[in-house]
Amino acid sequence: MTDTQPDRNERAQLAFARLLPRLFRGGQAFVGVEAALSGLDADTAARRPDGLPHSVAELVAHVNWWNRWMLDIIEMGQALPYPAHAADTWPAVTPDDWPRVKGEFYELLARVDTHTARPDLASPVNHDETIGELLADFALHTAHHFGQVVTVRQALGAWPPPGGGDTW
Repeated sequence: MTDTQPDRNERAQLAFARLLPRLFRGGQAFVGVEAALSGLDADTAARRPDGLPHSVAELVAHVNWWNRWMLDIIEMGQALPYPAHAADTWPAVTPDDWPRVKGEFYELLARVDTHTARPDLASPVNHDETIGELLADFALHTAHHFGQVVTVRQALGAWPPPGGGDTW
């Protein structure tokens, strides 16, 4: 190892720590999560458009399920078993559930903020997966499903949100 290797590793970790929150929230490469959910009433959030399998509320509840699972692993410092079936990660959601589901999403997002600059991002925590890899997976999974949130809102005629969106 050269004398510059630790400095390079520190810079890489700092860059990763700066990037992670932007990946969770969007706003540069894709519409931010706050914008994607803004102005959405409970009835619209819980409605499934024709031809699409999920409502916005169901997508966010699914993201919450996995984000909670990943954060529990990181915070407990030990692996958890995977669910037996993918369907187990798709909770049923009604319009009455929307405020709780949306609030939980933001609570989980705040919890992840406390982990993005950890000095032990390269430490294994979930089988062979490191804390950093789990956080990156968290971010990518959230971004994937928030792309679907935008599509569902478009199909429902509820896009762009009040603050605007990527519509040029």
